[in-house]
Amino acid sequence: MIDAKALLDRYLGIENTEKLEKHARDLKAKAQENPLAATAIAGGLAAVLLGTKSGRALSGGVLRLGGAAAVAGLAYKAYQDWQAKQAGGAVPASEPAALPPPDSDFLPRAGREQAHAQALIVAMIQAAKADGFIDDDERARIIGRVDELGLGDEEIQFVIEEIRAPLDIDRVVKSATGPEMAMELYTASTVAIDADHPAERAYLDMLAARLGLDPALKKSLDETIRSART
Repeated sequence: MIDAKALLDRYLGIENTEKLEKHARDLKAKAQENPLAATAIAGGLAAVLLGTKSGRALSGGVLRLGGAAAVAGLAYKAYQDWQAKQAGGAVPASEPAALPPPDSDFLPRAGREQAHAQALIVAMIQAAKADGFIDDDERARIIGRVDELGLGDEEIQFVIEEIRAPLDIDRVVKSATGPEMAMELYTASTVAIDADHPAERAYLDMLAARLGLDPALKKSLDETIRSART
Protein backbone atom coordinates (compact mmCIF):
# COMPACT_ATOMS: atom_id res chain seq x y z
CA MET A 1 0.00 0.00 0.00
CA ILE A 2 1.36 3.40 -0.93
CA ASP A 3 1.92 6.10 1.65
CA ALA A 4 -0.37 8.61 -0.06
CA LYS A 5 -0.16 11.16 2.73
CA ALA A 6 3.64 11.34 2.52
CA LEU A 7 3.42 11.40 -1.26
CA LEU A 8 1.06 14.36 -1.18
CA ASP A 9 3.28 16.18 1.30
CA ARG A 10 6.26 15.59 -0.97
CA TYR A 11 4.47 16.94 -4.03
CA LEU A 12 2.45 19.77 -2.55
CA GLY A 13 4.36 20.87 0.51
CA ILE A 14 7.14 19.51 2.64
CA GLU A 15 7.66 16.52 4.89
CA ASN A 16 7.43 18.56 8.09
CA THR A 17 7.44 22.19 9.17
CA GLU A 18 10.87 22.00 10.83
CA LYS A 19 12.46 21.61 7.40
CA LEU A 20 10.73 24.57 5.78
CA GLU A 21 13.36 27.21 6.49
CA LYS A 22 16.23 24.91 5.51
CA HIS A 23 14.41 24.02 2.29
CA ALA A 24 13.98 27.71 1.54
CA ARG A 25 17.68 28.40 2.07
CA ASP A 26 18.67 25.47 -0.10
CA LEU A 27 16.24 26.21 -2.91
CA LYS A 28 18.30 28.77 -4.79
CA ALA A 29 21.42 26.60 -4.79
CA LYS A 30 19.53 23.46 -5.72
CA ALA A 31 17.82 25.21 -8.60
CA GLN A 32 21.22 25.48 -10.25
CA GLU A 33 22.31 21.94 -9.41
CA ASN A 34 19.06 20.03 -10.01
CA PRO A 35 15.96 21.92 -11.17
CA LEU A 36 13.67 18.93 -10.59
CA ALA A 37 14.72 18.52 -6.97
CA ALA A 38 14.40 22.25 -6.40
CA THR A 39 10.89 22.22 -7.72
CA ALA A 40 9.96 19.38 -5.39
CA ILE A 41 11.09 21.54 -2.49
CA ALA A 42 9.21 24.59 -3.71
CA GLY A 43 5.98 22.64 -4.06
CA GLY A 44 3.46 22.05 -6.81
CA LEU A 45 2.62 18.67 -8.27
CA ALA A 46 2.57 19.82 -11.87
CA ALA A 47 6.01 21.36 -11.64
CA VAL A 48 7.45 18.26 -10.02
CA LEU A 49 6.05 15.83 -12.54
CA LEU A 50 5.71 17.98 -15.60
CA GLY A 51 8.52 20.31 -16.50
CA THR A 52 6.26 21.67 -19.24
CA LYS A 53 3.89 23.20 -16.70
CA SER A 54 4.60 26.51 -15.00
CA GLY A 55 3.78 25.00 -11.59
CA ARG A 56 3.84 28.21 -9.55
CA ALA A 57 4.37 27.26 -5.94
CA LEU A 58 2.08 27.97 -3.04
CA SER A 59 3.26 30.52 -0.51
CA GLY A 60 5.34 29.42 2.44
CA GLY A 61 2.50 30.19 4.85
CA VAL A 62 0.27 27.71 3.07
CA LEU A 63 3.00 25.09 2.78
CA ARG A 64 3.54 25.19 6.54
CA LEU A 65 0.25 23.35 6.87
CA GLY A 66 1.55 20.32 4.96
CA GLY A 67 0.05 18.63 1.90
CA ALA A 68 -3.55 17.59 2.63
CA ALA A 69 -3.96 20.31 5.25
CA ALA A 70 -2.83 22.96 2.75
CA VAL A 71 -5.56 21.89 0.34
CA ALA A 72 -8.12 21.80 3.16
CA GLY A 73 -6.99 25.21 4.40
CA LEU A 74 -7.39 26.83 1.01
CA ALA A 75 -10.82 25.28 0.47
CA TYR A 76 -11.94 26.28 3.98
CA LYS A 77 -10.79 29.88 3.52
CA ALA A 78 -12.61 30.12 0.18
CA TYR A 79 -15.74 28.63 1.73
CA GLN A 80 -15.65 31.16 4.58
CA ASP A 81 -15.27 34.02 2.12
CA TRP A 82 -18.15 32.69 0.00
CA GLN A 83 -20.40 32.38 3.06
CA ALA A 84 -19.61 35.95 4.09
CA LYS A 85 -20.48 37.28 0.63
CA GLN A 86 -23.68 35.23 0.55
CA ALA A 87 -24.70 36.84 3.82
CA GLY A 88 -23.93 40.28 2.44
CA GLY A 89 -20.98 40.85 4.78
CA ALA A 90 -17.37 41.73 4.20
CA VAL A 91 -14.83 39.03 3.53
CA PRO A 92 -12.88 38.46 6.76
CA ALA A 93 -9.23 39.41 6.64
CA SER A 94 -7.07 36.38 7.30
CA GLU A 95 -4.15 34.34 6.03
CA PRO A 96 -4.49 32.81 2.52
CA ALA A 97 -5.21 29.51 4.24
CA ALA A 98 -5.75 28.40 7.81
CA LEU A 99 -6.14 24.95 9.25
CA PRO A 100 -9.87 24.15 9.56
CA PRO A 101 -11.27 23.29 13.02
CA PRO A 102 -10.42 19.74 14.15
CA ASP A 103 -14.04 18.61 13.82
CA SER A 104 -14.42 20.11 10.36
CA ASP A 105 -15.43 17.93 7.44
CA PHE A 106 -12.64 19.61 5.50
CA LEU A 107 -10.26 17.26 7.28
CA PRO A 108 -10.35 13.46 6.78
CA ARG A 109 -11.88 11.27 9.44
CA ALA A 110 -9.54 9.10 11.50
CA GLY A 111 -8.44 6.15 9.43
CA ARG A 112 -9.27 7.89 6.15
CA GLU A 113 -6.12 9.97 5.85
CA GLN A 114 -4.45 7.79 3.22
CA ALA A 115 -7.55 7.43 1.05
CA HIS A 116 -8.13 11.17 1.34
CA ALA A 117 -4.58 12.03 0.29
CA GLN A 118 -4.66 9.53 -2.56
CA ALA A 119 -7.86 11.06 -3.94
CA LEU A 120 -6.22 14.48 -3.94
CA ILE A 121 -3.12 13.15 -5.71
CA VAL A 122 -5.27 11.51 -8.39
CA ALA A 123 -7.16 14.78 -8.86
CA MET A 124 -3.91 16.69 -9.30
CA ILE A 125 -2.48 14.26 -11.83
CA GLN A 126 -5.73 14.19 -13.80
CA ALA A 127 -5.72 18.00 -13.98
CA ALA A 128 -2.11 17.99 -15.12
CA LYS A 129 -3.14 15.81 -18.06
CA ALA A 130 -6.10 17.98 -19.03
CA ASP A 131 -4.41 19.77 -21.92
CA GLY A 132 -3.42 16.46 -23.50
CA PHE A 133 0.21 17.53 -23.67
CA ILE A 134 1.68 14.43 -22.05
CA ASP A 135 2.58 12.43 -25.13
CA ASP A 136 4.68 9.26 -25.17
CA ASP A 137 7.97 11.16 -25.18
CA GLU A 138 6.88 13.32 -22.27
CA ARG A 139 5.73 10.28 -20.29
CA ALA A 140 9.09 8.62 -20.88
CA ARG A 141 10.92 11.74 -19.66
CA ILE A 142 8.79 11.96 -16.53
CA ILE A 143 9.14 8.27 -15.74
CA GLY A 144 12.87 8.52 -16.25
CA ARG A 145 13.12 11.27 -13.63
CA VAL A 146 10.42 10.46 -11.10
CA ASP A 147 12.72 8.24 -9.03
CA GLU A 148 14.90 11.30 -8.37
CA LEU A 149 12.26 12.48 -5.90
CA GLY A 150 13.34 9.93 -3.29
CA LEU A 151 10.01 8.12 -3.20
CA GLY A 152 9.44 4.50 -2.26
CA ASP A 153 9.03 1.89 -4.98
CA GLU A 154 5.27 1.65 -4.47
CA GLU A 155 4.84 5.41 -4.61
CA ILE A 156 6.93 5.62 -7.79
CA GLN A 157 4.88 2.88 -9.42
CA PHE A 158 1.65 4.57 -8.39
CA VAL A 159 2.72 7.88 -9.93
CA ILE A 160 3.86 6.20 -13.14
CA GLU A 161 0.60 4.29 -13.51
CA GLU A 162 -1.46 7.41 -12.87
CA ILE A 163 0.48 9.36 -15.48
CA ARG A 164 0.09 6.58 -18.04
CA ALA A 165 -3.65 6.15 -17.42
CA PRO A 166 -6.13 7.96 -19.69
CA LEU A 167 -7.71 11.18 -18.48
CA ASP A 168 -10.72 10.22 -16.36
CA ILE A 169 -12.69 13.00 -14.68
CA ASP A 170 -15.16 10.43 -13.34
CA ARG A 171 -12.52 9.05 -10.96
CA VAL A 172 -12.13 12.49 -9.43
CA VAL A 173 -15.86 13.16 -9.17
CA LYS A 174 -16.54 9.79 -7.53
CA SER A 175 -14.04 10.65 -4.78
CA ALA A 176 -16.26 13.48 -3.54
CA THR A 177 -17.79 12.07 -0.36
CA GLY A 178 -19.44 15.38 0.50
CA PRO A 179 -19.41 19.10 -0.35
CA GLU A 180 -16.20 19.73 1.60
CA MET A 181 -14.33 17.00 -0.28
CA ALA A 182 -15.73 18.35 -3.54
CA MET A 183 -14.16 21.72 -2.73
CA GLU A 184 -10.86 20.08 -1.85
CA LEU A 185 -10.78 18.04 -5.06
CA TYR A 186 -11.36 21.18 -7.10
CA THR A 187 -8.74 23.03 -5.07
CA ALA A 188 -6.14 20.30 -5.54
CA SER A 189 -6.86 20.17 -9.27
CA THR A 190 -6.52 23.93 -9.64
CA VAL A 191 -3.33 24.08 -7.56
CA ALA A 192 -1.74 21.49 -9.85
CA ILE A 193 -1.87 23.68 -12.94
CA ASP A 194 -1.96 27.23 -14.19
CA ALA A 195 -5.04 27.04 -16.36
CA ASP A 196 -3.57 28.98 -19.30
CA HIS A 197 -4.71 26.47 -21.92
CA PRO A 198 -8.35 26.31 -23.14
CA ALA A 199 -8.48 22.58 -22.45
CA GLU A 200 -7.32 23.12 -18.86
CA ARG A 201 -9.88 25.83 -18.24
CA ALA A 202 -12.58 23.68 -19.78
CA TYR A 203 -11.54 20.75 -17.60
CA LEU A 204 -11.72 22.79 -14.40
CA ASP A 205 -15.07 24.28 -15.40
CA MET A 206 -16.44 20.81 -16.13
CA LEU A 207 -15.01 19.45 -12.88
CA ALA A 208 -16.63 22.22 -10.85
CA ALA A 209 -19.97 21.56 -12.52
CA ARG A 210 -19.72 17.80 -12.05
CA LEU A 211 -18.82 18.32 -8.38
CA GLY A 212 -21.88 20.51 -7.95
CA LEU A 213 -20.00 23.65 -6.93
CA ASP A 214 -21.97 26.88 -6.90
CA PRO A 215 -20.47 29.27 -9.51
CA ALA A 216 -19.88 31.91 -6.83
CA LEU A 217 -18.14 29.33 -4.65
CA LYS A 218 -15.97 28.25 -7.59
CA LYS A 219 -15.01 31.89 -8.08
CA SER A 220 -14.10 32.17 -4.40
CA LEU A 221 -11.95 29.03 -4.65
CA ASP A 222 -10.20 30.38 -7.73
CA GLU A 223 -9.51 33.72 -6.05
CA THR A 224 -8.20 32.11 -2.87
CA ILE A 225 -5.87 29.80 -4.78
CA ARG A 226 -4.65 32.67 -6.94
CA SER A 227 -3.84 34.78 -3.89
CA ALA A 228 -1.93 31.89 -2.29
CA ARG A 229 0.46 31.43 -5.21
CA THR A 230 3.91 32.95 -5.05
